[in-house]
Amino acid sequence: MAKEIERKFLVRGDHWRNLVTERLILRQGYIASMDGRSVRVRLTNDTKATLTIKIGKAMTRDEFEYEIPVDDAEELLGTAIGLVIEKTRHKVPFKGFVWEVDVFRGAHRGLVIAEVEMSSENDNPELPDWIGREVTGEYRYSNQALATQFEREYDELSHTA
Repeated sequence: MAKEIERKFLVRGDHWRNLVTERLILRQGYIASMDGRSVRVRLTNDTKATLTIKIGKAMTRDEFEYEIPVDDAEELLGTAIGLVIEKTRHKVPFKGFVWEVDVFRGAHRGLVIAEVEMSSENDNPELPDWIGREVTGEYRYSNQALATQFEREYDELSHTA
């Protein structure tokens, strides 16, 4: 079983943009969502599709990911609970770690969140100066909540670091 170990932060400023090495256009939605569990479908650049099952709420979660046909993903996104999240993911290497900076479009326009995946909870990545407040474990900043609880949670989200 795969483990996802990540920390999540709000982003301040945009000087991280000069460090971007890769950009991905993502659309993702949830076809099942409950406390601490989700089934997500994601389209990347409209050419690759995955189905992901996540279990857990902490910094470390169980994660199972499977590639699926793009046509199946499109159909599943049509049945998504709540919103389909639209964002551009920017990969930014910094001192031994690759940060993923998500710039949201659509309903969450203006929200910018950075995540760093680690191999262990004991990893301690140095934080770039454009990293703001840590929101690891704050459910309202999870993609699951952004998709399924938009109307209830959006007014409470801080868009500033």
